[in-house]
Amino acid sequence: MKVFSVFGVSSSGKTTTIENIIKELKRREFSVGIIKEVNSDASVSESGGSNTYDYRDIGSELVATRGCHGTDILFTEKLSVENMLRFFNQDYVVMEGIIDTETPKILCIDETGELPEEIDDTVFAISGIISKIKEYKGIPIINVVDDVKTLVDLIQEKVFEKLPGINCGKCGGDCRQMAADILKGNATRKDCKVTQESVEVYIDNKPMPLIPFVKDIVESVVKGVLSPLKGYKDGDITIKVRKR
Repeated sequence: MKVFSVFGVSSSGKTTTIENIIKELKRREFSVGIIKEVNSDASVSESGGSNTYDYRDIGSELVATRGCHGTDILFTEKLSVENMLRFFNQDYVVMEGIIDTETPKILCIDETGELPEEIDDTVFAISGIISKIKEYKGIPIINVVDDVKTLVDLIQEKVFEKLPGINCGKCGGDCRQMAADILKGNATRKDCKVTQESVEVYIDNKPMPLIPFVKDIVESVVKGVLSPLKGYKDGDITIKVRKR
């Protein structure tokens, strides 16, 4: 599953950008999910806005809205992005207004907005309504209304399978730095050390990120229990624990 965020100030063109991206990804036969951030003290159901339903109507298979006091898939607490993503299995998940993640990001700015001096190093495109210039600090600027195909081409090129977000430090930095290095071409998704580890745990067919210490414990315990048994040999081990 590939995850990226589209963010910007109010009226900067986020909704227009996302709607056009969804339509183009669907045209290319990808499945799409949405996570929407609500910056309001009101309940999610009161402040989610009509575009939450617009995203569903134009083809998003799953739409989640996160606010200060809840998350719409009717939870009564503000969930972390990692916990929300456990409910998604689409090819792409687009997050609106969420910046506290290590995912690639698209910055939206309208035609009257000022380009910021400092830009998050996980931003790989600038979009929205602005189109006076084609590039800013090496980041392409794309008018999503006129050229959504170019933007989605860039999404397919740049957005990678989501990093585990556990900041284990085994790569020499954290997940945000790894994401920035991948976007700049200084690393690849395969350089994530957690991905390279020999232990994988799945809950309901969805991977559960584990820090290396926990993976080492799981591996040593499983091998310690199984190795004395008749028929044991070195090889890949698959264990399924069914819900009772």
